[in-house]
Amino acid sequence: MKTPFDQYPEYEWDPDRLPENLRSIERDDLQDFLTHHHGHQLENLKIIEDSFVSERAYSEPTKTSFFKATNGKEKFVIKKFRERIDEPLKYQVISGDLSLKFTAIEIQWEEISKQLKREIKPPLSQTQIDAFLKLYRHLFKNIDIQDLERIPEDSPHPLEIYYKLNDVHLMYLLRNCRNMFKGQEYLAIEEFIHRHKDDGVLLLKATYKIQLTEIAKKKRKPVAASIPLEKEKLIKKR
Repeated sequence: MKTPFDQYPEYEWDPDRLPENLRSIERDDLQDFLTHHHGHQLENLKIIEDSFVSERAYSEPTKTSFFKATNGKEKFVIKKFRERIDEPLKYQVISGDLSLKFTAIEIQWEEISKQLKREIKPPLSQTQIDAFLKLYRHLFKNIDIQDLERIPEDSPHPLEIYYKLNDVHLMYLLRNCRNMFKGQEYLAIEEFIHRHKDDGVLLLKATYKIQLTEIAKKKRKPVAASIPLEKEKLIKKR
């Protein structure tokens, strides 16, 4: 992808030098791309929005990522990867499609336990905390992911999505807590549930895996090699 940063330099730091004595290395990413692909047939691909997914956290620099692109007629999966942080990103065009497959859903049991101990005063016994966790886990043991409401905030990991209680699950949880806790303890648990049901420790974490489906490559008609590179975007990034 042609960007305003193609000609930005790289900087190297030598631990034996002063911090201000960085070594500047001139770069021209677009020209490097054109040199590497000299004589190749080039074709513009438009990235399909919201199709990015990765096997590791967004902040991880050496992850393998995928996104979708199209030339207007066919759709492709683009694999973006590198094995070391100091090497340029590599791209592979795959004929096929990708999707996310649901694998499991779990409660944040450790976080819930810590939060209960921190917030409920006078403190609950460990037996009471364990009973609440068991009830909460049982509630979602056989739940259908389609019955849950996804929270709008993005997770730091692309394969982890958080969901919140709907009204039916909330009523079920409160009704059973009423049988387990009495008086002030129940009121404290009720407040705890309402406080954390939308954006706290009571969110449910669903995990997914990337499912890549490759299809046989079709014979494609030759395309013109000349493309107005100064105006069009190319799949290229260091």
